[in-house]
Amino acid sequence: MPPATPRRTVLAAFAAAAAAAGTATGAEAAEPAEPACADRAACAADGHRGHAPAPGLVDNRFWSTYTDWRCGTPAGTRAVSGRRPGLVIDRPTGRTDYTDPHTGRTSTWELASWTSPTHTSTVPATEVIASWNAHTPPGTWLQVELRGTYGDGKETPWFVMGRWASGDADIRRTSVDDQTDGRATVWTDTFSVDDPASGLRLTSYRLRLTLFRTPGTTRTPTVWRLGAMASDIPDRFTVPASAPGRGHELIVPRYSQNTHVGQYPEYDNGGEAWCSPTSSQMIVEYWGRRPTPADLSWVNPDYTDPQVCHAARYTYDHQYKGCGNWPFNAAYAAGYRDMNAVVTRLRSLTELESLVRAGIPAITSQSFLKEELTGAGYGTSGHLMTVIGFTPTGDIIANDPASPTNPAVRRVYRRREWENIWLRTKRYNASGKVVSGTGGVCYLYWPERPSAGQRRALEAVGVL
Repeated sequence: MPPATPRRTVLAAFAAAAAAAGTATGAEAAEPAEPACADRAACAADGHRGHAPAPGLVDNRFWSTYTDWRCGTPAGTRAVSGRRPGLVIDRPTGRTDYTDPHTGRTSTWELASWTSPTHTSTVPATEVIASWNAHTPPGTWLQVELRGTYGDGKETPWFVMGRWASGDADIRRTSVDDQTDGRATVWTDTFSVDDPASGLRLTSYRLRLTLFRTPGTTRTPTVWRLGAMASDIPDRFTVPASAPGRGHELIVPRYSQNTHVGQYPEYDNGGEAWCSPTSSQMIVEYWGRRPTPADLSWVNPDYTDPQVCHAARYTYDHQYKGCGNWPFNAAYAAGYRDMNAVVTRLRSLTELESLVRAGIPAITSQSFLKEELTGAGYGTSGHLMTVIGFTPTGDIIANDPASPTNPAVRRVYRRREWENIWLRTKRYNASGKVVSGTGGVCYLYWPERPSAGQRRALEAVGVL
């Protein structure tokens, strides 16, 4: 059975047809002036961390160091130093009522916020995807917003890129629909210019992080990483073929999404819809992390691989009604001990090979007709799989969760076919209609202390 779309992959096509014109909504937070930086020289020296090397089609900027957090504009938050610097609530700036649209419950929360410096992208962008790494103990949660400036100088409103918690007892993890300014729209987890052919681009942006907690407590979320990937991938049905490097394969646990068909309808019913959390769980365990028995105590003991059910529950987006929200998967993976995770785009299969050779598998997003990927046995409008290696001739070795059993998960796909379906931005669907491809989207997960070779590979693709 072919996997269903795990998230919206035809952003541009849907954007042009959008009928509703809403505005970004969210809890109130102070509108910052210029960033209040204690050390502007340090900020300037640190200002290019996280950029992909120029020239390129992708720009990454992630704030994660103590200097990064000090260079933003705090409103009731403070930076904490140490082995893993982060941001926490210091003194809340006020209270707000939030009515959870998925439970109907209204609760009062204390809040504090942090706004990043303005980041001028090396790539004037048609799309921006934010991601974050954080822990929210019970009684806390967070919201991430984006505000950008177009090439003509006009600003966007504050768009909500996600309302998120590690658990699901306080709020329901959610994206926000119907956010547009008539020039760009947020589709689940992706800011997308409505008409890229017009030449309109987002040239810079800020991110605003709002932290919430139960009034009167000292609890706080801790955020270790916040940032975004901005890109302008040209329309293309095909990409040039790359020359294969040397073969290498990583030993990554194998899990099938299809062994979970019909499990937990409240988290989109297992099977076809669980490619993203199943892939996330494979890489989490590759790095030696996994949920504890206590974490899994809620899962039906008759179900095999309960950790996959756990991943589905804690990546589930209650607005999208699925587990395929890209930043929510990254945030789930980063919730494990000393893990980092980002959503980005790679520019070539060669970049992916360099990561795998360094010991870093990647979760890739692609869409294709059955006949476009030999040996898959299915077609899909959007599917996640884990790239774990390359054969000596350069073919792709993937842990493909759209397999009937765990042992069958390891697949070998033809290099040229796989490269094209992953990196293209346009394709024809089964009806002959032109729809969008993902243009090299992937999730990257790695430990807080990567090896020297892993660090070099991550720096080369612009996420460190």
